[in-house]
Amino acid sequence: MGPRRDYYRDPNAPKPNSLKPGGSALVVDDAGRVLMQRRGDSGNWSLPGGIMELGETLADCVIRETREETGLDIEVTGLLGIYTDPEHVIAYSDGEVRQEFAIVYYGRVIGGEIEVSHESTEVRFIALDELEDLPVHPTVRLRLRHHQESRNPPWLG
Repeated sequence: MGPRRDYYRDPNAPKPNSLKPGGSALVVDDAGRVLMQRRGDSGNWSLPGGIMELGETLADCVIRETREETGLDIEVTGLLGIYTDPEHVIAYSDGEVRQEFAIVYYGRVIGGEIEVSHESTEVRFIALDELEDLPVHPTVRLRLRHHQESRNPPWLG
């Protein structure tokens, strides 16, 4: 897929030509810290996740992607929200321009060891107050804020 560029509320963003279902995991440890990975392509801290493949459920996708990207095995425990903001588009070097479509599940670690994948430069649990000073995309900050607010029912956007 190659390099990507995020556009958020940018009037000069290219027009989307793709919509793919994706999912992310918001995994919290006993100290309340959130599992984050630092993306190799943008340098931003992000939740683990990715695009659903044929033959799997979205929950299976999130479990698989979290294992691939962080080394940790999780189980899905709930739903933070649905994020489909048409003002967030991601342009890839192959010409795909994808509109955001992400379901964010809550997850709990059930095994594995933290390890960095080829997609990231660092993986660790980070306290919410520490994340305020780190590079995080605005759409991920929104998800972290919704988590901090202990939203119930889930965000439906």
